[in-house]
Amino acid sequence: MSDNKRYFVVTEKAVPEVLLKVVEAKKLLESKRSVTVQEAVEAVGISRSSFYKYKDDIFPFKEKTKGQNITFILQMDDEPGLLSAVLRTIAQYHGNILTVHQSIPINGIASLTISVEILPTQGDAETMVDEIEHIEGVHYLKILGRE
Repeated sequence: MSDNKRYFVVTEKAVPEVLLKVVEAKKLLESKRSVTVQEAVEAVGISRSSFYKYKDDIFPFKEKTKGQNITFILQMDDEPGLLSAVLRTIAQYHGNILTVHQSIPINGIASLTISVEILPTQGDAETMVDEIEHIEGVHYLKILGRE
């Protein structure tokens, strides 16, 4: 891509500390309207130039996924009701299921690929994904992409 608009989904531990501090500074600016950029960057321990360099390039996953589609794959036990529990969790977070593909289980484990639209005024993709990961019988969840 020529416009440097490639996106990556990484876990927090893989993100450099300066980028996490930019997110903290942005939160301060959003929560306290009377805080200046200078005060926010001093509070988190970064320079203003670092803030301005990265402020439009780093954001929490949930912030930019509203109104977008995410696709993820998961591996889960082949047990009655487990797929229903996953789909119910998506519905609880106001996700609109676009596609579901489940492979034939091998050795009692099924692979499932789901595409979900996160509605612009509702939903919390970050919490939804976290809750799905913690459903008993779900072994693995990976976000494949978003648009």
